[in-house]
Amino acid sequence: MQLPTLPPSLLPALLHVMRPLVRLMLRKGVTYTYFADLLKEVFVDVAEREFRLDDKPPSDSRISLLTGVHRKDVKRLRAREADSDSGLPQAVSFGAHLVSVWLNNTPFCSKPGQPLPLARLASNGGECSFDGLVAKVSKDIRARVVLDEWLRLGVVRIDDQDCVHLEAMAFIPQRGFDEKAAYFRHNLHDHACAAVHNLTEGGEPLFERSVHYDSLSPAAIEQLRNAVSVEGMQVLIGLNQLAGQLEERDAPPPDARQRITIGVYFYTEPTPPAESTPKPASSS
Repeated sequence: MQLPTLPPSLLPALLHVMRPLVRLMLRKGVTYTYFADLLKEVFVDVAEREFRLDDKPPSDSRISLLTGVHRKDVKRLRAREADSDSGLPQAVSFGAHLVSVWLNNTPFCSKPGQPLPLARLASNGGECSFDGLVAKVSKDIRARVVLDEWLRLGVVRIDDQDCVHLEAMAFIPQRGFDEKAAYFRHNLHDHACAAVHNLTEGGEPLFERSVHYDSLSPAAIEQLRNAVSVEGMQVLIGLNQLAGQLEERDAPPPDARQRITIGVYFYTEPTPPAESTPKPASSS
């Protein structure tokens, strides 16, 4: 079997993409040896699932040839139960759904995108309360349990009148590493999938664009950061409303359902001195 020629720009691009991931691993104590062993499992799993011939499971030898993983390791790894759950944990997906209802559904918002403070208890606020909000989404989860967890994560706060205020325009935990890691896993995976699709697949590309400058002042960076926080959030709120309306209006059969991820992000770091000459705006 003749392998395709490796594009000369691919490996430098992969090394650059890996740098922030290696930074995270080193800060959290994940060594090269440990992660290299985990990568074997990923290589074997992807080769087995996505590189089949005539829709038949590949042999251990073929996976070894494709991946470079020793055949003994391939056999050992294929015998494991693979973790195929790529979705958000239930607690996180429930939280995201609950915030979406708070943002977009009466009586919990004054208008879409403007959530109201909610009385903590139904005995004070009736349907328009935090108790009522949780009950609208699930009858099986106690509102007090949700509130305690959201207070821990910094998603909400309670004022002196015992009203609950939403602290973010999305379910974005301010504390709680596991919850943040769940979004890291979900969002970075889907962004990478879009980029890989555009590099490897024919046909219409998936939308993946950015704007980048390299000669901005700290004051300009702060202004842009604020603009992204406000205007980017408004874009996402609008798309969230549209997706919710479409989901209710045009529900597909179970075997035809698809999921989406739409994201806006902002990043800044010092420009290296050699690249400090002003350049025109660019986007990609």
